[in-house]
Amino acid sequence: MREIVLDTETTGFEPSEGHRIVEIGAVELMNHLPTGRTYHQYINPERSMPKEAFEVHGLGDDFLRDKPVFANIGRAFLDFIADAPLVIHNAAFDMKFLNHELARANLPTLPMTRATDTLMIARSKFPGSPASLDALCRRFNIDNSMREKHGALLDSEILAEVYLELVGGRQPDLVLGGTATSPRQSGQAETVWRPGPRPAPLPPRLTQDEQAAHEKMVAKLGDAAIWLQRA
Repeated sequence: MREIVLDTETTGFEPSEGHRIVEIGAVELMNHLPTGRTYHQYINPERSMPKEAFEVHGLGDDFLRDKPVFANIGRAFLDFIADAPLVIHNAAFDMKFLNHELARANLPTLPMTRATDTLMIARSKFPGSPASLDALCRRFNIDNSMREKHGALLDSEILAEVYLELVGGRQPDLVLGGTATSPRQSGQAETVWRPGPRPAPLPPRLTQDEQAAHEKMVAKLGDAAIWLQRA
């Protein structure tokens, strides 16, 4: 299944008050895993950048002045996402801005039913706990040290990792045995897969000097050293 993890940066909170999108970042997933294909575009908002918004993402008027306007990149954006479901953190915010820009450019808008909101998933799974992207990175031990300021592509890449954890971890669709029916549901005895023995043992990674130093250290500990005990 193809999905698109998406994020935007804007000049403010409400397109109805004249605020615009200044950056779009998107990451393609196949069966919940990144494929390496991304979409990233800075956009000239055709207005000045408020100080409060600049402090969030660091995109100022001088930087954005020579970037294309949304009307000139909207079709390419729609071509990238195609008909894939969209994965967005706080989807209502990004969707209202995207649809505002698409409508201004006389392009097809996006139904809310296409959006999976990871904020709502997180609040449902962890009620009462912080559900910001940074908080979820801490919960799942995801490195977000590069996120000094908000950035649409970086945040999409981080959200792709968070989304994978929210839907079940690193292998959400892996089912051994070719069926999703659990042993308890089917009445079968529950079995645990265990690896078989290696056909040939791995070569030792210790050097002779390291082995000798270890034996010398153990000898100093006396007969009670755990290395001298046998199971």
